[in-house]
Amino acid sequence: MYAILDIESTGGKFNEEGITEIAIYKFDGHKVIDQFISLINPEREIDEYVVKLTGINSKMLQSAPKFYEVAKRIIEITTNCIIVAHNAQFDYRILSTEFGRLGYEYQRQSLCTVELSQKLMPEQPSHSLGKLVRSLGIPIADRHRANGDALATVELFKLLLQKDLNKEIISKNVRNLTVQFDVKLHNLVRDLPTKIGVFYCYNADNEIIYLAKSKNIKKRVNQFFTSTQKKAIQVQKEVEHIRFELTGSEMIASLIENEEKQRLKPKYAKAVKAQNYTHALYPITDDHGYIHLKLMKADGRKKHILTFTNRDSGKSFLNRISHTYGLCEKYIGVYVGKGNCEKYDTQDCAGACLEEESKDAYNDRVRTIIAKYTFKNKNTLLIGYGRETGEKSLILIEDGVFKGFGFFKLNHQISSMKIIHSLITPMKHSKNAQHIIQSEIRRNRKLKEQKIPEA
Repeated sequence: MYAILDIESTGGKFNEEGITEIAIYKFDGHKVIDQFISLINPEREIDEYVVKLTGINSKMLQSAPKFYEVAKRIIEITTNCIIVAHNAQFDYRILSTEFGRLGYEYQRQSLCTVELSQKLMPEQPSHSLGKLVRSLGIPIADRHRANGDALATVELFKLLLQKDLNKEIISKNVRNLTVQFDVKLHNLVRDLPTKIGVFYCYNADNEIIYLAKSKNIKKRVNQFFTSTQKKAIQVQKEVEHIRFELTGSEMIASLIENEEKQRLKPKYAKAVKAQNYTHALYPITDDHGYIHLKLMKADGRKKHILTFTNRDSGKSFLNRISHTYGLCEKYIGVYVGKGNCEKYDTQDCAGACLEEESKDAYNDRVRTIIAKYTFKNKNTLLIGYGRETGEKSLILIEDGVFKGFGFFKLNHQISSMKIIHSLITPMKHSKNAQHIIQSEIRRNRKLKEQKIPEA
């Protein structure tokens, strides 16, 4: 007998989460014979990220039963059953933690449909619940809600039972999970900041085994320490202490992460690929002398203006600058028909597509865009947020080459290159670093450019 379940939780600190919703389907191997579905008042705050993901907020749970009011029903429906869940370790841990708060030791055997699907369907590109069931044609409604995910897991488990022809794999993967409050992980998270930066996980030999950037270091480490992914579990076992570096700027955090992964090569943190973008923007001059901005697949042999991680982000950028700078839709590839572009009819295009606007006037605006976003021959400082009040961050670009980052107080006079170089932490220029900086320039309107002072 199986109890196929899904749990939604509050998120938050490791082993301090509460259940907000639970769905359990008792399954005899052929059909569902009982079920229990309920919202639960967790008597604690729900993480904002979880609210956005599930749609469950505190107001919805005010009149819902508390866990102790449904605990007996959960025990009854799962007695003599093997717990089945997608990422079973997470659901089992949360459930056992709730029972532990009531002074009850909850113990059941369990099966994880992630592990089973990896062994019985190794050809699948992803084993996350949403992507897996969609690829198998299993309908899923109310994704990230307990009932929707539990029903999808029921159908997935039926299929896995059919796939296990020799009836060996499923029986061999039954686990006797034990849940203990991990004091080590709790203590490691306790004093971490809730600010932007990079964190480093060290093992007992003082080796860095994992590192990552985050807008909120404490929240990111919390999530990593509650994850049931194989990599996360290995880090949880080996980590002994955590060091962090605040950056104040997400761009600087990304630059540090990119370089440190390449340099340190932590065994549980893959280095960022040498080329993590698929499309780029190229300037192309037509037979009449007008400069077109063309979005194409990235080609390292050609000089580009900007790079993008996908085609959609490139198209979004083109639409935005077209509106800001009054560019012709025909000359940025948005309009591909004959004659004038659609913006000409609304007087938002000055008529370059009909050669009514001179090529010099039109090209001047295009060159302004190229100068703003390209690295070619650029000498500039990029000024952004610092790590604390009264501080700013800076990025140095000399002759089109990224040199490094630094921080300075608002009353600090940046009046010479000597001062700038004294503030800078040197970093290597790379395609990835250039992509990170250019992406931030086009997204962050509060990022200011400042000319490098003459020597």
